[in-house]
Parts: sequence; structure tokens; C-alpha cells
Amino acid sequence: MSARNSQANKAAARERLRIERERQAKKDKARRQVIVAVSAVAALAVAGGIGYAVVQANKPSHWEAVAKESTITAPKNTEGTNGTTVVVGKASAKKTLELYEDSRCPVCATFEQQVGATVEKDVEAGKYKVKYVGATFIDNVDQGEGSKNALSALGAALNVSPEAFLKYKSALYSAQFHPEESQDKFAKDSYLLDVADSVPALKGNAEFKKNVENGTFDAWAMKMSAAFDASGVKGTPSLKMDGKALTAEGSENPPLTVEQFNAAITPALKG
Repeated sequence: MSARNSQANKAAARERLRIERERQAKKDKARRQVIVAVSAVAALAVAGGIGYAVVQANKPSHWEAVAKESTITAPKNTEGTNGTTVVVGKASAKKTLELYEDSRCPVCATFEQQVGATVEKDVEAGKYKVKYVGATFIDNVDQGEGSKNALSALGAALNVSPEAFLKYKSALYSAQFHPEESQDKFAKDSYLLDVADSVPALKGNAEFKKNVENGTFDAWAMKMSAAFDASGVKGTPSLKMDGKALTAEGSENPPLTVEQFNAAITPALKG
């Protein structure tokens, strides 16, 4: 091979190498551009997802929204501002038992299962009236919506009649239907309606069903809950008469048996 051919071959080889390097550089640049573009899209997607999550987290819940409503639909058989005064019993009864309860409260369930029937009989006999104040704080403690939703459903029962209200409240607290505090069953309208089927005045009651499913008394329930918060009562169940707490003898606990209840309310009725 001549020196000339050798130099030409070397030059050709160098040119092929240059072309290959340029081609590879272009491929690498294109790949980097694709990677950057994909990364940018992914970053935007993540940012968008985070932004959406933040917006959703900061968006007021249904219950927070209705709590701010200025127009309140109160159930029938209520009195006072926003209908948050609920008094059941004969007008001739001179005394009023104030009863503070949260629908998810397990101790309230114990009270209702043990003493509820006695309270109903006393009210029917005209011994005293009952002023009911509903709370929803367990929804905040254990997370959920059951206390609020059940209180709204109680409003729907009260809209039917005071008697339906008492019977429905008793059913909600019954051993058959009352869930564990950690189980938010009352958050489901379908479950509240199943419980209502045990109350003759509510079973098959189209208006009651519509009011539960439409949340007719949701805003009222939040106003009732606010009334509980403003009462100064710290726990449920709590019982008062003439502004004085009724407790089991020798303790600060609510009376949870008929004997304890009668021992507490008898002197209060005479006072």
C-alpha cells in the first residue's frame, strides 16, 4: 500500500469517526430533551396533584358549609332561635329535665337502654318535661359524620312528632342498633332509615325519608351542636334540673341505672 493510499484511508476513517460522533451527539441531545420534557410533565402532574389535594383539603366540608348557612330549616315542634330549643312533654309539667346527649356516645346508649323507658313514662305521666340538647363532638374525637347525621335525622323524626322523636332516639341508642363508638354507621342515611323502620310512625314515612336523604335539617343539626358547645356542658350524657346537675349519689357521674336516676330526680322534683 502506497503512503498516499494509507493517508487517504486514515483521513476517511477520521471522517467516518467524526460523522459517527456527531450522529451520536445528536441522538444523545434528543434523548436528553425527551427526558427533560417527560420530567417536566411529571413534575407538573405531581404539582397539579399536590395542588388539587391542597385545594380539596382546604375546601370546606358539607357540614362546615351548612354550619355557616344563615337560613335554617328547623323541624316542627321546636322553639327559640334557629329552632334549637326542643322541649317534649305536657305543658302542665312544672319541671324540666335537661338532657345532653351525643348519638355516638356509648355511655349515652347505656343511659338510654337502662333509664330511657323510665324517662318516657315520667314524661307521659306529666312528672316533668324533657329539654333535649344534641351534641356532635364525638365526630371530631373519633373522626366521622355519624353524630351530625343522626342529629339531623332526629330532627326529621321531631318534624313528624315529639313522640316519634323519643321513639327514634330510643331506637338509635338501643342494643340492637347502636354501633361501637369507633364505627361510624350513623354516617350512612341507609342505616338511619333501617333504624327508623323499627318506629311505627317513621316506617314507610315518605316525608321523613326525604328529609333524611336530602339533609333537610343538616344546618339545624349544626346549630343545635353549637348550642351544646355554648352550654358549658363538658360531656355526655349530662342531666340537669333547675340548673343543677343530676348525678349518681356520691359521684359526679350521670345516673346510669333506674335506682340511681330516681334517687337523683326525686329530690330535684321536690325542690
